[in-house]
Amino acid sequence: MTDDDQGVAGELDRLARSAWIYGFPMVFDLEEVVRFTTEGLGALPATPFNEFGHTIALAGADDTFVSVNNDTIYSIAQLDLGGGPLLLHVPDTGGAYFVLQFVDAWTNNVAYVGRRATGTAEGTFLLTPPGWDGDGPAGASRIPVPTRVATIVGRWACDGEADLPRVRALQEGLTLTPVDRDAPPPAGVPVPDPDVPDELRFWEEMRVWMAAFPPAPDDVARQQAFAPLGLLGAGPSPYRDGGSDLARTLVAAADGAHAELAAALRSGAGDVVNGWQLTFHMFDYNVDFFGVGTIDSPEWRIDDRPEALRTRAAAAMAGLWGNHGYEAAYVMTYVDGDGDPLTGDHAYTLRFAPPPPVGAFWSVTMYDVPDFFLVANPIDRYSIGDRTPGLVTAPDGSITITLSAAPPGDPEARANWLPAPAGAFRPMLRLYTPDEAILDGRYVIPPIVRVA
Repeated sequence: MTDDDQGVAGELDRLARSAWIYGFPMVFDLEEVVRFTTEGLGALPATPFNEFGHTIALAGADDTFVSVNNDTIYSIAQLDLGGGPLLLHVPDTGGAYFVLQFVDAWTNNVAYVGRRATGTAEGTFLLTPPGWDGDGPAGASRIPVPTRVATIVGRWACDGEADLPRVRALQEGLTLTPVDRDAPPPAGVPVPDPDVPDELRFWEEMRVWMAAFPPAPDDVARQQAFAPLGLLGAGPSPYRDGGSDLARTLVAAADGAHAELAAALRSGAGDVVNGWQLTFHMFDYNVDFFGVGTIDSPEWRIDDRPEALRTRAAAAMAGLWGNHGYEAAYVMTYVDGDGDPLTGDHAYTLRFAPPPPVGAFWSVTMYDVPDFFLVANPIDRYSIGDRTPGLVTAPDGSITITLSAAPPGDPEARANWLPAPAGAFRPMLRLYTPDEAILDGRYVIPPIVRVA
């Protein structure tokens, strides 16, 4: 290979890695959309487009979704607005916390309905597709959706099994209704060429789905740059031949970009305090679509587009369908306060003095590594927080949580035990409607301390 050939190959590899980072969030998102509508997700049953699927219990180890929470009951709908607008009806929650998060096909959080954003009274919202310009029913607040297919992620605060009947009644009051009752059935997500080899499936999905779900206008030129990779244009797939030079470049680039992104997540996806990654701004990559309940201000936008795209990919890998920090702040760590990796070979404590200031509630959830799934354990406890029954608070108001694979011997420590796996783990602290003191750093997240 000549120096010129090597230079061309190197440039193609760099372009492919950039394309993978760009396309990964959409591909990962739409794979989950397809999975939801055809197979279901753990406790969420398979549900057709434009209907809500509901969980009837808090998530557990069988719910294999990245960084799924154990604080709320889910109501999730996959939208297909190809047949025109939908009417969303939301019941009165009587002041109880809930949020409906609207996520487009590129994983942009484009609107919120819920206690923080719109209050807890009964309401009706008109969900409109791209390019729609019409009149909706009187009294319905409009929510423009930037892509034909999108997701509503609904979360209802639930204080354990005794609270399930209240939440179930609210779920039944949550409805989606087509404005045009004669609209054609949803087309859903286009099916990629089934003859493309598995190792190139990502690229075929990206090619087909980019065409079906156009991005924000400012990203169109970026997509055009991917033409040498075969990602543009309709017709037969260019990826059927898995033995071509292009195929080998794409496979290697995808593996390399995936590894780089995983390493970047481990090394820090935001400011680091006491080993915790403060990912308050991990979902600020949306700079184009600000609907109901979003905050359009400089502190909640990443205006450096290459950095925003890297952040978008990291957010999808570590916490697909996560909220903006002003709705729910996420703090995660792979290490203790000394910088050593967290592992079930040791026992740790996490002491909040005082507990985090929040408008709703807080929790610490245990996840395995590298999948970020909930961890099966003998007491079926996947998270612990201010709503945990029997949580022991010290006389000074502090709360000390024990994180370990083996149960603590001390009764108070066992009451505040968050079981860990035998291997590596990554806890996540969630802060629902965080106080400004959390967001501006005046409240300092304490370190996880190894005690055995």
